[in-house]
Amino acid sequence: MRLNYKKIFSLFLSLVLVLGVLVGTWTKAFAEEATKLTIVHVNDVHGRISPDEREGAMGFGKFKAKLDQLRGENENLLLLDAGDVLHGTIDINISQGEAMINLMNLLGFDAMTPGNHDFNYGYERLLELRDMAEFPILGANIVKEADGSSDFEPYTIIEFDGFKVGIFGLSTEETKYKSHPKNTEGIKFENPVLVAEKMVKELKEQEVDVIIALVHLGIEGTAETTSKEVAEKVEGIDLIIDGHSHEELNEVIGDTLLVQTGNYLSNIGIVDLEIEGGKVVKKEARLINTEELQDLEPDAEIEEEIRKIKERNEEVTDVVVGVTKVDLDGERANVRTGETNLGNLITDVMRKSTGADIAMTNGGGIRASIPAGEVKIKDILTAFPFTNTLAVIEVTGEEILAAMEHGVNLYPEQAGHFPHVSGMTYKFDPSKAVGERIVEVLVRGQPLVLDKKYTLVTNDFMASG
Repeated sequence: MRLNYKKIFSLFLSLVLVLGVLVGTWTKAFAEEATKLTIVHVNDVHGRISPDEREGAMGFGKFKAKLDQLRGENENLLLLDAGDVLHGTIDINISQGEAMINLMNLLGFDAMTPGNHDFNYGYERLLELRDMAEFPILGANIVKEADGSSDFEPYTIIEFDGFKVGIFGLSTEETKYKSHPKNTEGIKFENPVLVAEKMVKELKEQEVDVIIALVHLGIEGTAETTSKEVAEKVEGIDLIIDGHSHEELNEVIGDTLLVQTGNYLSNIGIVDLEIEGGKVVKKEARLINTEELQDLEPDAEIEEEIRKIKERNEEVTDVVVGVTKVDLDGERANVRTGETNLGNLITDVMRKSTGADIAMTNGGGIRASIPAGEVKIKDILTAFPFTNTLAVIEVTGEEILAAMEHGVNLYPEQAGHFPHVSGMTYKFDPSKAVGERIVEVLVRGQPLVLDKKYTLVTNDFMASG
């Protein structure tokens, strides 16, 4: 039998070529399956840059150290903040947010969206902080009432090797009344669902492979549009990173993963996405809590920057202004469900300093206790971190009664609008229907007269309605 070597050789070459194509295809498929994007996210940090055992805050030093580890594991990494980071502690408030922006620049944030408390220094100050940031502050639904234009970028697109990520930002409509109304004069917050639909369409036209909604909306229980509603009604969002409601979330709604880390940097959120053929094929989310990082050495550069911040602030905050023989109770659970001695003290001071008939403040404005001993400015600024001023207004007895009914409408649930008062006393019955709970109001020992006018001192946030 005579062999046809030419034919055999030709078949052999063909087989090699076919195998080469298959191997190349398999290699490409394997490479696409192995393409991983890591998203590190936080929300509602509220100025917590230092460790706090009581609140579980890990501090920025350990945060940065863990970030460095994660960046070493995967160069495809995004660092995102879902709002309420620029205000909340004296460390940050004294510089009106600048110290926080500087730290965020050092950590290498890729984007943030503003929460309602990020407006607390005023709109113009937020724009100044935007210009200091080395990352975009995204606000797709924050527009000017006059012409619909915006001072914020609606989205940003970040390119990695082989894929593109589009990130758009949404802020809660509640900002109009959950920051002082003067802080958002002239701007409005458009419907997050409608804006999200528009953003998804625009980003798809930009041929991005991953779409992330970076939002400060919160979940059910808030008065306006929630992040769950966006997930349910808007198709095409791979990941929603949320804030505002201080929850720990890891939930899939339709094709969208919804996550949130809680608050105060007690957790770091990690989301791993696998991308294949221009699509997200796998999503995994987890939290890293403070306890897991207890043996991690804090980043030296960040620790030094925090030390400098505190050193500058101490010139103001260490001044002693008084003495208290007892602990003054400003614990969140207490001031939002009843009056405390700290609430009574501050309302007594408000009333006596203005001569008003009545003083009233909201429990949500009291953010910490003051321990017995010397009282320093930092103690006061920690307990009352908001930049409020006193406002004396004239109200009728009927309006006072309505305010008191509103103040106890959620009891026994914690509510930031629970009233602390001076110059008056009140009794309420939580077993009665909402709106009919107040059973007695006395002003300086006398029954409240509904058609009588009274002078009331409160903080300017409450006075604005």
